[in-house]
Amino acid sequence: MSSDQDAETRHILDCFRERLKRLIQVEPLLDLLHFLAPDRKDRIKAKFREEGNINAATLLIDEIIYSKNYEQGWSRELITALETVGCKNAVKYVLNRPPEPTEEAENDSCVRLIDLMQLTLVNMKTGDVCAHCRALELLTQEDQENILKLTENQGNIGGARLLLKRLVKNEAGWFSKFLKALEDTEHHDLVRELRGEPCNEDEAMSVETVEEGEQLCSAAVMDTNMNGSMPTLPPALSEDCSLLSEDLDSSVDSSGLGTSVDNEEVDMYKEGEEEEDLTEDDDDDDQSGTVQSHDFQPSFSPPALNEKNIIICLPTGSGKTRVAVYITKKHLEEKKQMGQPGKVVVLVNKVPLVEQHYKAEFGKFLKHEYSVERVSGASQLKISFPQIVEQNDIIICTAQILENSLAKAKNGDEDGIKLSQFTLMVIDECHHTKKGGVYNHIMIRYLKQKHRNQLLKKQDKSPVPLPQILGLTASPGVGGAMSQERAEEHILQICANLDAFTIKTKTFKEEEAKTPYKRIARAEERKEDPFGDVIKKIMDEIHNHAEMKPLCEPGTQNYEQWVVQKEQNAAKEENQKVRVCSEHLRQYNEALHQSNTIRMSDAFRFLDKYHNEELKTKSTPDEEGTVTITDTERFLFTLFKDNKAKLQELMGKPQYENNSLAQLKTNILKEFSTREKARGIIFTRTRLSAIALCQWIQENPKFDEVGVSASYLIGGGDQSVVKPMTAAEQKDVLNKFREGQVNLLIATTVAEEGLDIAECNFVIRYCLVTNEIAMIQARGRGRAEDSSYTLVAEAGSGVAERESVNEYREKMMSKAIAKVCKMNRANYEKKIKEFQMQAIMEEKVKIKKKQQKGMMKEPPSKISLSCRQCSVFVCSGEDIEKIENMHHVNVTKEFSKLFTMRENTSLQERLLDYETNGVIACKNCGQQWGSMMLYKSIECPCLHIKNFVVTYGSKKKTFSKWSELPIRFPAFDYTQHADLLVEDSGEEDMETE
Repeated sequence: MSSDQDAETRHILDCFRERLKRLIQVEPLLDLLHFLAPDRKDRIKAKFREEGNINAATLLIDEIIYSKNYEQGWSRELITALETVGCKNAVKYVLNRPPEPTEEAENDSCVRLIDLMQLTLVNMKTGDVCAHCRALELLTQEDQENILKLTENQGNIGGARLLLKRLVKNEAGWFSKFLKALEDTEHHDLVRELRGEPCNEDEAMSVETVEEGEQLCSAAVMDTNMNGSMPTLPPALSEDCSLLSEDLDSSVDSSGLGTSVDNEEVDMYKEGEEEEDLTEDDDDDDQSGTVQSHDFQPSFSPPALNEKNIIICLPTGSGKTRVAVYITKKHLEEKKQMGQPGKVVVLVNKVPLVEQHYKAEFGKFLKHEYSVERVSGASQLKISFPQIVEQNDIIICTAQILENSLAKAKNGDEDGIKLSQFTLMVIDECHHTKKGGVYNHIMIRYLKQKHRNQLLKKQDKSPVPLPQILGLTASPGVGGAMSQERAEEHILQICANLDAFTIKTKTFKEEEAKTPYKRIARAEERKEDPFGDVIKKIMDEIHNHAEMKPLCEPGTQNYEQWVVQKEQNAAKEENQKVRVCSEHLRQYNEALHQSNTIRMSDAFRFLDKYHNEELKTKSTPDEEGTVTITDTERFLFTLFKDNKAKLQELMGKPQYENNSLAQLKTNILKEFSTREKARGIIFTRTRLSAIALCQWIQENPKFDEVGVSASYLIGGGDQSVVKPMTAAEQKDVLNKFREGQVNLLIATTVAEEGLDIAECNFVIRYCLVTNEIAMIQARGRGRAEDSSYTLVAEAGSGVAERESVNEYREKMMSKAIAKVCKMNRANYEKKIKEFQMQAIMEEKVKIKKKQQKGMMKEPPSKISLSCRQCSVFVCSGEDIEKIENMHHVNVTKEFSKLFTMRENTSLQERLLDYETNGVIACKNCGQQWGSMMLYKSIECPCLHIKNFVVTYGSKKKTFSKWSELPIRFPAFDYTQHADLLVEDSGEEDMETE
């Protein structure tokens, strides 16, 4: 083709851009476009992986239109490539031969029909239909191979989805051929539905029954009242909904589903207890919290009360913990009647849950009859944990406390405890019992002992007693499964990890399940974003300065991962230019994300604060020396300074704000205007956005007019950007929310799971989607009558689509649980045993590797540390000691001359024998190195390994944790350092005199 024809093709591509981006198959096409440079292809492929085919096709079209460097004749190569990969409809448009308007409209209708009926069509026999479509030339050979491969890896539905996606890219006439393929493969019912023909009554009944069955398998949301009283115990979990069930649907008995006022057995509290103050003093002798046996449904007894291990799966707020309280009470009563000791441990995965379970559940109902105590990492009692276990009937603790004590016992320490000391172990949020989790570490110990017990029995020896296991969860999830089969495997894996005899759940009909009304509020895409454009321009200048070529778009999670990797590599290579540029790019990337979710002014303040703090570290910290500022740092500071005024100007123009914020405002005002008493939670991704949204609401008079009183709730743990919330601050906010002083919480995921949050009548997830477990947990916060669940998302962001995937996975989970519940007992136990043996073997291999690594541990003299930012030598490993086998400190005089100390307001944490309230930083460049600890009155600079590059032999490495480094550091010798301190102070006194 001539250059004129190439120019004409560019013009045609521009004209038909909207049509072509939906017809082009990007991934196979790129392999055939040799005129495109490899780096351009990589960028388009990254776009495909990150944002899907349509956005990648848009980028490809833009690349072709605006690039002028291609060799003459590229347009012919493009057309040939499109024909080869089967995009024949796209070829017609590129050749400027589009179909007639009527033909085009008819084809569009067929595409919409396939989209509308996708949930039905994906149940086709994918392999058979695929073969017939290939024979009818609706698919290429490559298409067929990809579809069959996906079907093999992800199941029939996954393959069917790809087949349908590929099918609609054909030229007009494909629909009739597809109908023929369905007819030939005996999908007559699907053909009738696609043609719009009515099905017979029998078939209609069949469809209705299937839909009803799926509704029955969904988890129940239990009744809760609106007057502030605690929820009643959930109706008895059906005996038929277990592994012994022959028919899941037989478990539904409408007579037992509702809570009747006349049914005394359902009421958890006696009359007049609704007004009880949950913050009463622990020593109060009031017996109103005592649980009587008639407070619970007696039909729940087997198998939990027959000492079988079970998992209780009920929605958030439906009374799982109350069931656990009842089982605990019955368990201890039976042990007492049999003259045997009973001891219960309740494990939680968050520190606030320890106090919550004590005050609102186990302590409240059982402390008058049994001794109940709670222990967490924030408690002084953790040092006497074995004594606490010995002296109490019920111990509520974080799982890590128990794991630490079990590890001590394994190593022969007298302060350790054994699993055999407990008779019942309650595991809250038990879906966290998976690889790498602390729950799983505990359960692996359990499984290994169970396996050893079987050998002991064969040898006619007494087995070691093990506790009964009771797991509690709102959603076990599907573990990222892409097919129903994988979802069932995930459920079985959770059952195996907890050695569960059965899962107990409750099936409800749709009208009886009080799930919140759900809606998706889509905000329009931003038409103009000059604020973001300025930030991207700054980022491009930094890319050029450091000669960095990103493969993904700024403002995305993929970009952040790329830039973090660049920073790590640059630190090891001592390339300070790339390292410091990467660090600044990461901040700009975060600011882009903020400008897309919160206000532009919040994003600007974030950047301004970062640069001010960085400049502060580069100023003279004291009289001893001056921090060095490099040319690259000077360039970066000047770059921000030069663009600062423009950013400030743009952030003051409301017409450029993101539309998501306006959509959120509309939803909040609607909830508070249409409800007599509104109370809700907004979930957002970061701590920074939670605080910024709270400030935005407090500063906007419109919210005040409708009675909004907002506060934020974020997690603990040190972060350099945002000061964390202490447990006391979290508790204070939740109390105000419970009492009505605060009626709108803006929270991070800390509030999704476990924490006792008063009834809400609306929940909003703001531009936030994670997995199906988080979705179910967040939705479960809407417990009040007539509650709503809203997802606010910008159109085209992919958030709404990911929510749809989560909804589908939730259905997969319900079906998987139902399938596991109907499994033959022998098959179930065989499968569980396989998973358990695999877990035990994996643990043995892991221990063996760890032992080999321990044997290979080198002396500290083998390593040295250098500053991650300026590469200055910091110290040898010989100078480092460990406090409490955890904190790595350097108290040498030589080291003290290398750093400066400054306050860190976000790090104010008092612990047992030490406190930290300052940071130490490099005198040369200002890079933070760690914190200053006061340990038994001795100042100990504590090093955080992530801030250093470790030279190990001839290699340089970066580490995120000290545990990753195979070096044996000696324990801190307190006496020696105290003596030296006394001597030094004595000499100073003499000099003074």
